[in-house]
Amino acid sequence: MLRFLVVRLLQAIPVLLVMSIITFIVIQAPPGDYADFLRTNMITQGNATPEAATRAAEAYREANGLNDPLPLQYVRWMWGIVTELDFGQSYAYNKPVLDVVLQRLPPTIMIALTCHILASLLGIGFGILAATRQYSWIDTTLSFFSFLGMTVPRFLLALIILYILAYKLNVQEIGSFYSSKFGGQPYWLGWFDFNWAKLWNLIQHIWPVIAVATIGGLAYNLRVMRANLLDTLNAQYVETARAKGLSEGAVVMRHAVPNALHPLVAYQGVVLPYMLTGEIEVAIVFGLATIGPAIVGSMNIGDVYVTASLLLILGATLIIGNIIADLLLVALDPRIRVGADK
Repeated sequence: MLRFLVVRLLQAIPVLLVMSIITFIVIQAPPGDYADFLRTNMITQGNATPEAATRAAEAYREANGLNDPLPLQYVRWMWGIVTELDFGQSYAYNKPVLDVVLQRLPPTIMIALTCHILASLLGIGFGILAATRQYSWIDTTLSFFSFLGMTVPRFLLALIILYILAYKLNVQEIGSFYSSKFGGQPYWLGWFDFNWAKLWNLIQHIWPVIAVATIGGLAYNLRVMRANLLDTLNAQYVETARAKGLSEGAVVMRHAVPNALHPLVAYQGVVLPYMLTGEIEVAIVFGLATIGPAIVGSMNIGDVYVTASLLLILGATLIIGNIIADLLLVALDPRIRVGADK
């Protein structure tokens, strides 16, 4: 198992390297950079003349290496990451990119993991319920809601909830983790300084994000679990278990469900990036201080190192998720362990 883990981690290095190159090139492809953003702001908001704004933009490019060739900028960025864990300097936030990542990534992952846990537990549970009551009104209702969950765009659901909260229910302080009495949006380490009132206040603010981001994964888990379990329930070894006199509950939970879970366990390889992208979509609509608005905002103004670093981290979660999925499959199915030992 340790050898398998080491090999997979070594294989991930060239994948991340290629991913970082492609990401860096794509981000730099559109015309303009952060100096152009500064030039525009100086003219529109600072009443500077176009000539003065242009000179200031050129001076900024020269001071921050934006005039250097693209390969040199990439090598400098990667060398800082490898040698010093330095992801570069954010132009817009005026601080190291790592500080931006540490401020926004942990709450993003916490929300995504919460969505994943809820989607897995509810989706698998509803899938078992639908499969064991095939063609009943329960199965029809759950199948209908799973169809809606997989087809309706998440950003559209977020916009609908935002409209209802803001314009119909007159809910205030949308777009923050806490109410103003708890300090607005604290640094992520403050999340662990909980009391029950603060926890409840957090739930009141982020439940729309969790609900919308959970729906897609829940619907997928429900449909896959239902389909796999229906196939498994007709397998010969399940019929043999019934013939031995086992109760239907024991047959389903001890024999059918573990084997029906295999595709869902393999799906865990992409579920974390899927949940992260779902959180990103909804967080952009609600304006939460997570990586979603940071990626979009940095792309709009040319804050290259923030965008590249966050996208690289999202790619790393896909690789980590696939490794975790392989380990879970080995733990779930002894036959895979025997094959790996050979």
